[in-house]
This record gives sequence, structure tokens and C-alpha cells, in this order.
Amino acid sequence: MQLKLGRKRKRSRFEDAGASSDIAFLLIIYFIVIAGFNINKGFIMHLPAKDSTRLILKEDLLRFELDDTGTLLYQGTVMELAAAEQEIQAAVMVNPNLAVVLNIAPRAPWQQVVSFVELAQTLEVDAFSFSMKDEPAPGGPL
Repeated sequence: MQLKLGRKRKRSRFEDAGASSDIAFLLIIYFIVIAGFNINKGFIMHLPAKDSTRLILKEDLLRFELDDTGTLLYQGTVMELAAAEQEIQAAVMVNPNLAVVLNIAPRAPWQQVVSFVELAQTLEVDAFSFSMKDEPAPGGPL
């Protein structure tokens, strides 16, 4: 008869198992606390429902443009963001169905775009739209 001579596996005691469960509990608490600091820095925009239809007349549109340099234009004239804010506020007072439209040049600085979207959100504009201008074809007119 042969006996196996080897080391016996040591069983973990009850206290050791308790320590690992304590660590697991502390890790869970840690991740819950860290998750609370995860701040969403995006924009909250109220989008229309998929099946909703909203009719907007041409007279209800307030059109702005951002050119390649990030200059804000309204009706072809240069406008600062503060003046745009006053223009939008005045237009909303006259026309509650107002829709603000921003047409963006492809090379416009995105900070300018973000600032304008933030302005529209701050003013609680119900209808806000933005689109990219078509980039001219290579070799074509600018």
C-alpha cells in the first residue's frame, strides 16, 4: 500500500472568508460613490416624438449662420452671441411658435456651435434646428 506524501491543502478559516467579503462590500460602496461623480456634460434637448407632426411656417423661422471663422451671422450681418440672445428673446415674445435655425459651415469652430446650442437651451427655445452647410466641390466656386 502506497501512501501519498504531500502537503495537505490548507482550508481557509471562517475569518479569512469574512475579510474577503468585507473587501467586496467596500469595493461595491466605492463604485457606487464614484458613479455619483460621473457627470453628463451633454445637452438635454427635448426631441419631438417619432409620430408627431409640427407645422412651422416660414415666418416662424429665425435663421442664424456660423461661417468658417466662427462668426455668427443674422440676416447677413455679423452678430455677437449676446445680441443673438436679445434677438431670440424679443422674437419669442412676439411669436411663441418661433423656431431657431442654425446653419453651420463645415470648418466652423465647434466651441461656437456648442455656445449657440447652449444659448438656445438656456432660452428654452422649443423648436431648435441646426444643419451643416454643403462643402463646395474641390475646384468649384467658394
